[in-house]
Amino acid sequence: MNSSLIQLLVLAGIAVFLILKLRSVLGTRDGFERPAAPIEDMRPAAKPKFDVIEGGPDPDIADHAEAGSKTAKALAAMKQAEPSFSVNEFLRGARGAYEMILMAFERGDLNSIRPFLADEVEASFAEVINARDREGRTVEANFVGLRELALVDADFDATTRSGEITVRFLGELTSVVRDKAGVIVEGSATEVKRQRDVWTFARRMGVQDPNWQLVATGD
Repeated sequence: MNSSLIQLLVLAGIAVFLILKLRSVLGTRDGFERPAAPIEDMRPAAKPKFDVIEGGPDPDIADHAEAGSKTAKALAAMKQAEPSFSVNEFLRGARGAYEMILMAFERGDLNSIRPFLADEVEASFAEVINARDREGRTVEANFVGLRELALVDADFDATTRSGEITVRFLGELTSVVRDKAGVIVEGSATEVKRQRDVWTFARRMGVQDPNWQLVATGD
């Protein structure tokens, strides 16, 4: 056997060895390699289904009146008569109206608040102010803040489309009453007093005039 034939046999043996070695490596997996994920696990997760509940309570009303109560029904009727009406917006307006009307009354200035007063309320305010003027007394008042505001009642007249809302206020203010000589006869400039008022506002719903009028006062 010549040397060329021997070299061919040696090379052939080496080739066979390499092929078997590669197959043994490529045909196995190392221990840390993760198996392929099943096809169904790779599909996008189904979106959760949500049940839509229609006709639930209106939070704009539910926050201020018991469900099914006369007050809640009246507020709902106001919303039906005027879809843009909001109880929360009304109460924000009532907060500002309380301070404005109360301070104007203390100063004896009815002209600035006349559009917001019903005739009977204006007349009663004027009577008190005129009595103070006759006695020569003046009031110095400062509004400190509002500790409480709550809707306590509501009514709606479907015939006239008139709505009434009663609100309870608990305000804090300082108030001093002076006589003609300027001597303090009542109150204190430094002592904060609390004043409780129950006011009723009224308005026709669905009309262009957005102003509510103060139609009744109490405590």
